[in-house]
Amino acid sequence: MPLTTVEKNQEILSLALEDRSAGYQDLVSNSNALLATLKRKGLWEPYSGPKIRQRLLYNKTGSAVWYNGFDFLNPRPAELFNDAEYTPKMLAVAVVLSNEEILNNSGTNQLKDVMKSHIKAAEGELEDVTDASLHSNGSGFGGKELGGLQLAIPTVTNAGSYGGISRVDNAIWRTSYFDAHTFATDIGTQVNATTIRPMFNRIMTQRSRNKRGADLLLCSAEHYAAYDAATVAIQRINDETELGKLGFQSLKYFGAGRKAEIVQDGGIGSNMPSNTTYGIETASMRMRYHPERNFSKIGSSMMPINQDAVVQYIGLMGELTMENPLFQWKLGDSNPAA
Repeated sequence: MPLTTVEKNQEILSLALEDRSAGYQDLVSNSNALLATLKRKGLWEPYSGPKIRQRLLYNKTGSAVWYNGFDFLNPRPAELFNDAEYTPKMLAVAVVLSNEEILNNSGTNQLKDVMKSHIKAAEGELEDVTDASLHSNGSGFGGKELGGLQLAIPTVTNAGSYGGISRVDNAIWRTSYFDAHTFATDIGTQVNATTIRPMFNRIMTQRSRNKRGADLLLCSAEHYAAYDAATVAIQRINDETELGKLGFQSLKYFGAGRKAEIVQDGGIGSNMPSNTTYGIETASMRMRYHPERNFSKIGSSMMPINQDAVVQYIGLMGELTMENPLFQWKLGDSNPAA
């Protein structure tokens, strides 16, 4: 028995999304500087099971000794590893077309145009809602959204839990927060063109070790403008190689013996908190995803039981995770007018 026109068009919608779904990870990552950097460094990683477990190296053996001749060595057993445990979060964005729209646009070109418009609208929503969650504290939708940067690198560093580990009881699991108004009064009490480089230099010195340290500085519009103004044309180094190629407003930081990408993550409709910079060691962050829900099409298109329409979903199952908080920091300005 031949398929009806409407059933054929349900299949066309599913196939249209299938054709585009391979690019949804790129679509989302290229709209967010943190995700783009993690993807470039191979830090999007799959997981399996009901929980996401991130392995942590949190101790040393304590067995190192200098010796000569027949001195005794020091084979000490020690617990070196533990796991942070994250609950995977699920996201779905719907592409919905009523059959009235489908029938009214039943010509091949007309139908493709209306499908394209609905799919692009869903893709835009996918980008926006993911970006909002990446800047969140994970409390949206009743705590069902991604645990974003406000949770991973909070302002209050010694409260609550993250990844199932108490920050109250475990100082080793705390990130760092610096308030520009109080942490370096010899430099200044406000982030501006004069103070921002010395503040960045001091923080980078305090929160780096050997080759480890923040390599991505996500700046609000105010902090990015201050850094931009702090450099003259001959010193300003625009990032034309990595994030700059993706269209992000980005500069290079060189100071305190280190270098990092500086990205403006503020602007119209931005989810970035004002007067804020996140210093992120991206090697310690992961975007963990279920292999079957990696910003991909969910199943086949469906027809609601009580509506004359076609629905198809794009979805994610995963979480943003962290394995080492030592080099993660946040610079805020509690009193910008001071």
